[in-house]
Amino acid sequence: MSPDAQPRLRIDNVSKTFGRNRALRNVSLNVQPGEIHALVGQNGSGKSTLAKILTGFHPADPGGRIVVDGAELALPVRPLEARARGLAVVHQSLGLVNDHSVVENLRVGRFRATRWSRRIRWNEERAAAAEVLERLGCVVSLDAPVGSLREEDRASVAIARALQDAQRAQGAESGQGVIIFDESTRSLNRETLEHFYEILDDVVVTGTSVLLITHRLDEVIEAADRVTVLRDGVAVEADRPTVGLTEADLVHLLLGRALENLDRPPPAPGGRGGPEPPPPPTPSAASASASAHHGPADHGPAEHGPAELGRVVIEGVSGTRVRAVDLEVRPGEVLGVTGLPDSGYDELPYLLAGARRATGGTLRLAGTTLDLRRTAPVAAIAAGVALVPESRDRQGLAFDQSIAENMVLPTNTRRRGVRPVDRRTEKARVDTWVTDLDVRPPVPSLPVGTLSGGNQQKVLLAKWLSTDPRLLLLHEPTQAVDVGARRAIIAAIHGAAARGCAVLVAGCDENELSLLCDRVLVFRDGRVAEELGDRPGADAIVAATHVSTGRKKLRARSA
Repeated sequence: MSPDAQPRLRIDNVSKTFGRNRALRNVSLNVQPGEIHALVGQNGSGKSTLAKILTGFHPADPGGRIVVDGAELALPVRPLEARARGLAVVHQSLGLVNDHSVVENLRVGRFRATRWSRRIRWNEERAAAAEVLERLGCVVSLDAPVGSLREEDRASVAIARALQDAQRAQGAESGQGVIIFDESTRSLNRETLEHFYEILDDVVVTGTSVLLITHRLDEVIEAADRVTVLRDGVAVEADRPTVGLTEADLVHLLLGRALENLDRPPPAPGGRGGPEPPPPPTPSAASASASAHHGPADHGPAEHGPAELGRVVIEGVSGTRVRAVDLEVRPGEVLGVTGLPDSGYDELPYLLAGARRATGGTLRLAGTTLDLRRTAPVAAIAAGVALVPESRDRQGLAFDQSIAENMVLPTNTRRRGVRPVDRRTEKARVDTWVTDLDVRPPVPSLPVGTLSGGNQQKVLLAKWLSTDPRLLLLHEPTQAVDVGARRAIIAAIHGAAARGCAVLVAGCDENELSLLCDRVLVFRDGRVAEELGDRPGADAIVAATHVSTGRKKLRARSA
């Protein structure tokens, strides 16, 4: 690429104000032809706000400019004009209509009709949809409602919708436009992620560019050509080449300071009101974390200690993909489960919580035995099981209700009789969780839907930790959250384990699992195929998950 090449996307001095809050302040960046340009920052730094300005969802403040392939867009951006200029976007929420089919979601806005009758040519639409899904390696029914798909397949459909507009012209500089991925890869496991970047290489080699908004710092290092870092709405580093950068460098840019002990923050002790905030990192913090994590210390009164909790024994659990799984989670242990798509690992927490009906199996904890074929979620909750699902917007939180209302919902539901709610105790409990998990803004009356993704995840975790669970089940608990939020969430999970809770984490992110887990079980064909003990590292998890394939860089071109 010539250094004098005209940028595919040029952003000059773009700002955005919401009331008294300045979400973006004079942000500038350039996305060059044929590059993957990463945009990173903590939750609330303005990344998604910028993406929404580019696609016309939010108007920018006066004074900024947005130029695509040399043509300046009128502000506020008109979505049809942006698309005509070659701007395509896949938002964090994916923008899918759950009740509509895969082909309808893929082809909406692109339908071709007969000249006179204006009837949609469905055979042509299905063929076009099948072609782009095949490019992405996604195998789903074109007629299936997207709401019935796994989160990973939903993400693939949304990505395919944007990819179908990418021009595959011949020649290195002949492609046009920019595809914006706003946290769109958060649901993809490593194998699918590698294939995704193979597809993107096929797109960017033509000159079409990608603006990648992500929290996954390893993804930035391995896949992006350049990176822009936002902090508090300001581009503190713009258009920086990623060659030679490390994750520690990016963390320093994100936070404005070095973050020691990034890998294993010490567990947060606490009583039943919630975990205490993690202490400042020290040179000995890693060793302190290890000793505290493997044996709960006396950090004040808790409703139930490890001796009372006892073992959690799972026997013969079967479901749609899980096949007669037996395993045990010890009190104070964080156990990870992972595997390739359709291996069944991601179904397990929902079967144990009664959120999906099992075809067989039992769960024993604290002297109670649950027949999972008949267990409803309310019975599982009463027995001390808490599930933090992957999809906080569809399964975890009531977005139109407040932070406080979401946090106290499970405990209020479990109240017996007609005893009045102790509002003073309830408020103190909510305030404690808001403070200890650093929920921002720290205003319990705010609707959850107004928070950033990382702060929504903190609320969801607090909602279930406040029940003092005996078994805590989590599915992708730090997915699409920034470094600071991830640290708070991991500390809270370790704090629950330190108080004697048994924790099971289902996830496809090997880095997350290596940060969280004492052991990791690798699933294949619905069964546990391999056990990794002694707090395995990310490479060991990938090697076991993909058998002999090992771990490769996402893009050789970015090196």
